[in-house]
Amino acid sequence: MTANTGGIFKTAVGLLALLSLAACDPADSIETSVTPEIRPAVTPEPLPLPPIELRPVDERSATSIELATHFRRVENDLRTRGLLRTDGGGPDTTFTDTMLARNFVRIALFDEFVMTPTGLRAQPTISRLRRWEKPVNFTVQFGATVPEDQRLEDSQNVRNYVSRLARVSGQPMSMNDTDPNFHVLILNEDDRLGFEGELRALVPGIDDSSVRAFLDVPRDTLCLVLAFSQDGKPQYSQAVALIRGEHPDLMRLSCIHEELAQGLGLANDSPQARPSIFNDDEEFGLLTTHDELLLKMLYDDRLQTGMAAAEAAPIARVIATELTNSGPS
Repeated sequence: MTANTGGIFKTAVGLLALLSLAACDPADSIETSVTPEIRPAVTPEPLPLPPIELRPVDERSATSIELATHFRRVENDLRTRGLLRTDGGGPDTTFTDTMLARNFVRIALFDEFVMTPTGLRAQPTISRLRRWEKPVNFTVQFGATVPEDQRLEDSQNVRNYVSRLARVSGQPMSMNDTDPNFHVLILNEDDRLGFEGELRALVPGIDDSSVRAFLDVPRDTLCLVLAFSQDGKPQYSQAVALIRGEHPDLMRLSCIHEELAQGLGLANDSPQARPSIFNDDEEFGLLTTHDELLLKMLYDDRLQTGMAAAEAAPIARVIATELTNSGPS
């Protein structure tokens, strides 16, 4: 979900790892970009929560079941406040070409966090344009404790979203279980804690700090994506997205939308971006029309992978003007 520690780069074993985290508590968030949980000044009366339905074959631990209860309350609170919108934006969220170009620079050409000896620190830092230069092959993998009906729903959601991302960006993307380079991992807590061996197998040479980011996930981190480049190059070669299986349906789908898009190169968040999922206010839960234009810009041939912000910004302004004049395709 949104809360991204998007744009964190870590180097080790010839890999550059971008972390994009989603969280829900600004006090604790270290975001992948991390989506913070926005707390209202006055707590509204919560909607009643239906009891969690435990199947006879449910093998989850008490911790995982408690997490599911917590995240249902988080989603309920966000929706009560009119957040996690799914309408893609409307008359109340108009934007100009200037705003679109500015948002592109802030989201695609900045990192949100820096790595320090003691961990991640929120510090917007100018970067360069990063994206995929080869086809992106997605696969979905589920933890053993994720039930079959949820697997079917999530698999279809990822498949539909990948088709949309490919259409919007123009970058070749597809579902591919035989030669994947973008792994979407939907895991409950018990599955994730025992995933280190599989993670190291998926990303040979992954550095220990990236493994810790995957394994040591605080409760307020909703989801994350790690995108890797070989030899410090700006072209992505692999990515791994973690989606918590304990999330209710909309939060899980929101995580899928944000983390997959961030793993394509929209690494940062901006409080000025609206309507957008790349904004920690959680107003929008699903990719918006504005965000589709950001993806079109990111993969426009006039921009070059590795471009500095100073080079890319004037070109982005031209593309943004064209897109806002013609509208989304």
